[in-house]
Amino acid sequence: MVAQAEPRVAILGLNYAPEEIGIGAFTGGMARGLAHAGLPIRAIVGKPYYPQWRTWDGYRKFGWQSAREDGVAVIRCPHYVPATPSGLKRIVHLASFAFSALPPAFALALGKRASKPEVVMCIAPALLSVPVAWLLARLAGARLWIHVQDFEVEAAFATGLVGGGGIAARLARTLESRLLRLADRVSTISPQMCAKLLEKGVPAERVTELRNWANAPEPDPAGGAAYRTEWGLGNRRIALYSGNIANKQGIEIIVDAARLLAGREDLHFVICGEGPNRARLQALAAGLDNISFHDLQPAARVGELLTLASVHLLPQIAGAADLVLPSKLANMLFSGRPVVATALPGTGLHAEVEGCGVCTPPGDAAAFAAALADLLDDPGEAARLGAAARARGIARWSQSAVIARLARQLRTLCGREAA
Repeated sequence: MVAQAEPRVAILGLNYAPEEIGIGAFTGGMARGLAHAGLPIRAIVGKPYYPQWRTWDGYRKFGWQSAREDGVAVIRCPHYVPATPSGLKRIVHLASFAFSALPPAFALALGKRASKPEVVMCIAPALLSVPVAWLLARLAGARLWIHVQDFEVEAAFATGLVGGGGIAARLARTLESRLLRLADRVSTISPQMCAKLLEKGVPAERVTELRNWANAPEPDPAGGAAYRTEWGLGNRRIALYSGNIANKQGIEIIVDAARLLAGREDLHFVICGEGPNRARLQALAAGLDNISFHDLQPAARVGELLTLASVHLLPQIAGAADLVLPSKLANMLFSGRPVVATALPGTGLHAEVEGCGVCTPPGDAAAFAAALADLLDDPGEAARLGAAARARGIARWSQSAVIARLARQLRTLCGREAA
């Protein structure tokens, strides 16, 4: 019996490796993982810019750039990158990528039969790229798969980037629903977000969960001692936030908590990351000597950084906890430290944190600060929750398991094997 060839897959997504945080890290990891599993993978992606919101050195050459990276044929498309991503500028940013992805998409669809994709995976954000992915799939005779990392329309309303009422909002929601329903398969990263897809009219048989994974950095046996020395932290216990600093986190609550707990000499807050909201956050923290800001740290030191924490902080604004499941949560869990998050019962974020951390209501700085103080004052409970966090990370967030499941689903979608 002759073995069937693996399905050919084209991935279309703005963010991609070497971006080390956010969607780019997962799209790049997905492409590499599938390629290592034997699937022929092509990726039409943007040039790296996140989270600094400026095109990285080495990628500023005008036009498209092609290369083979870790077994993946990658085409990087030029696109507009706003220094301050307001609502309108962000839309232009996303549209510019969709427009520049058209030429390589046409070339792939009209190329040799043996190189045409059998599945086109479009990563959302950005939904504005879905028409390009749909056109590529139609011309190539391929299936269309949309993977939703964020519900960008709802998130834009929730964070105030775009007004949530009126004709424009209704049109945006209608367009989102229609674009999602173009796909043969729609995946997203949590059960609650899958339920949101059903609310948006995607048929249940097309919906599947495809969660993000953790890179599972090994905890630092020295407990982040090198960072303590470099940053002058002494023996103080550390409440750590590490990741993108943008509107959707509601990260201002950390500054409020630092102000409420300013009298605790045993505690220091560390915010480690970059993004469009950082300058405003630093201005809010002016005068506080129990909080410090640092740039995003190298991937090779992630385990060391995360182990520095006594407690991890994971704020989210009200209304966003079922729209976005923060990818940073997985590595927090693997670090073996408890998490204090802002999420209401019944949300996806609350379900992921419950049993290995504490959830407080979004926007309630007093409750957030009290939960942090309680964990610091009860080391036994903190240790119990930290051990549960690591066990949950291992059980739910393995990259090899996620990629293997995705490869099986791609084969099934193309008729290669039974579900």
